Amino acid sequence: MENKQRFALALHGGAGTITRASLTQQMDQEYRLALHEALAIGHAILQKGGSALAAVEAIVVSLEDCPLFNAGRGSVFNKRGTHEMDAAIMDGKTLGAGAITGVRNVRNPIRLANEVMRHSDHVLLCQQGAEEFARNRGIAFEPDEYFFTQQRYDQWQALRDSDVYMLDHSQAKEKKFGTVGAVAVDLHGNLAAATSTGGMTNKNFNRIGDTPIIGAGTYANNRTCAVSCTGHGEFFMRSVVAYDISCLMEYKGLSLTQASELVVMDKLKKMGGEGGLIAVDAKGNVALPFNSEGMYRGSWVAGQEPVVAIYQD
Repeated sequence: MENKQRFALALHGGAGTITRASLTQQMDQEYRLALHEALAIGHAILQKGGSALAAVEAIVVSLEDCPLFNAGRGSVFNKRGTHEMDAAIMDGKTLGAGAITGVRNVRNPIRLANEVMRHSDHVLLCQQGAEEFARNRGIAFEPDEYFFTQQRYDQWQALRDSDVYMLDHSQAKEKKFGTVGAVAVDLHGNLAAATSTGGMTNKNFNRIGDTPIIGAGTYANNRTCAVSCTGHGEFFMRSVVAYDISCLMEYKGLSLTQASELVVMDKLKKMGGEGGLIAVDAKGNVALPFNSEGMYRGSWVAGQEPVVAIYQD
């Protein structure tokens, strides 16, 4: 590859109390396989000179279609026993962004977020307005049954008559923040980020997290980095996490790793915010910090082998 610019990508499938004890060997293998498949999809696009934007969208679509992750097909149930999904995408070259929140029955929320960015004069659409826009743009819808998974339903049944909400977990002492996301830099040096989520089990009707909030859960800027977050959204919103990392790089001259570590391991932790993020800069450096026990994650830098991991090690 004569081109000095190297491409790189990273993805996540959620963070939280994810330990070897909490996953059977079969589940461990299924998650790793799904992460590898999504990485391969993004890698193929970037290797052929495709855009970072196309790569992150395709990766997230792959994760949304997999029932293992709390986004798209595997989304959790809210307090009313329905699914409300959020997603956002951002183009680091133009600072264009599109996001949707509280949508139901949309097969791939990230595709809808991309349509909002490309074909509306808006950044963020919600609920029925977003769904009507989706129909006008020919976005695929699915019936309620498509989004039904027994595990998510059982989680909700255990909580439905309480005021407790769960962070996508199965045991009361556990917390899993179910979000999927991808970041990439392409051969042209352009950055992009995409994030998608089903939110929290038994969350209040119409609750919105950090995922669709540009600068909180999702951000990309060619001058600095692309970031996608997963964690307790309320803390990520109050800390404007994704933009904070970009600012630390732009105004303080911190490296991607330094900025990411400072925000996740210091700033967020002090607030009580749990979770993690994935980030990539224009040079193809990758950072995947998290302050929880685990984070489904993977990365692939041009010329290197793909890496997939789940636990602290």
